[in-house]
Amino acid sequence: MADAPLDPRTLNRTLLERQLLLERTGKGAEAAVAHLLGLQSQAPLSPYPGLWTRVADFSFDEVGELLTARKLVRIVLMRSTVHLVTAADARLLRPWVQPMLDRGLRSSQWAAGITGVDRDLLVAYGRQVLAEQALGPAELRTALSRRWPDADPASLVSALRVWAPLVQIPPRGVWGSAGQPRYAYLDDWLGEAAAVQPDPGELVRRYLAAFGPATPADMQKWCGLTGLKPVFTAMDLRTCTADDGRVLYDLPDAELADPDREVSARFVADFDNLLLSHADRTRVLDDAHRTKVMTVNGIIRGTILVDGFVGGTWRFERAKGEAAVVVTPFAALSAADRDALTEEGARLLAASDPEAAHTVRFETA
Repeated sequence: MADAPLDPRTLNRTLLERQLLLERTGKGAEAAVAHLLGLQSQAPLSPYPGLWTRVADFSFDEVGELLTARKLVRIVLMRSTVHLVTAADARLLRPWVQPMLDRGLRSSQWAAGITGVDRDLLVAYGRQVLAEQALGPAELRTALSRRWPDADPASLVSALRVWAPLVQIPPRGVWGSAGQPRYAYLDDWLGEAAAVQPDPGELVRRYLAAFGPATPADMQKWCGLTGLKPVFTAMDLRTCTADDGRVLYDLPDAELADPDREVSARFVADFDNLLLSHADRTRVLDDAHRTKVMTVNGIIRGTILVDGFVGGTWRFERAKGEAAVVVTPFAALSAADRDALTEEGARLLAASDPEAAHTVRFETA
């Protein structure tokens, strides 16, 4: 007899468990970032509440310390967006996603501005310039324009960020520190070369450990790469079906979570990969609420989880000496959920803004 299809609650609880959202992990921020295969960091500070909600006793100083120690880096990776990843995964993932980055550049607004520019020469010259000192975008435009005066300066910088593995160095991305992007070459920053031939099968296994059970299309949504189905089908993976008939793949020894498990109310960061890593997001986000979370201009709002599913949005608000977490639920909250979010929001503010006066406020959608 065939196994019964996986119902939405089983997929929901399993995803939350693998995303470290059922129970906070005690392994620390670096290990959590490695398990999650990175956190989107296009908004530089998004990973902080994203890790706080997953890691027990997380300190907002920890990521900055790891960035400064070069154990974590911020670099363009999946979906052509900046991610916070471990140093080892930056070396591993950047060569793997390079074809996707190249494809995106060819179809971008920057392509026409680099007509006639030799890729190898630009990469070599950029590395030479950045070996002298880290530079911001405006400084890079000036430096590259001296070598290619007939090319569009902004296009040159965009092409270099795609063709070369540039990291955004601290203080960019450090909680409490201001700073515009300044770039260095990944190999120079870490003192080690990137992996040459990453194993796609190993990356499939790690994706499933953090996001499974899932389809090749789900993983494609997460990373932006195509042609993943043959990798899945060639591997020794367990298959199951969703209630809509889709075939889902999973690790052979991975366990599914109890669909009846109670889930505490949680805050999930803006731009969190929980919402960006499946073609079908309904295991955590109802289609009816999607436009309330994902805006037409590419903003992914912070969300609250109520009974494991997205039940509203939240944001920080700050004024002089004051910090607030503002919650906008999609529907009326039970007294227990409201109390849980109030307590959780107070703990978040104690970690993020310890010197400020704190308020957790609820608004009507």
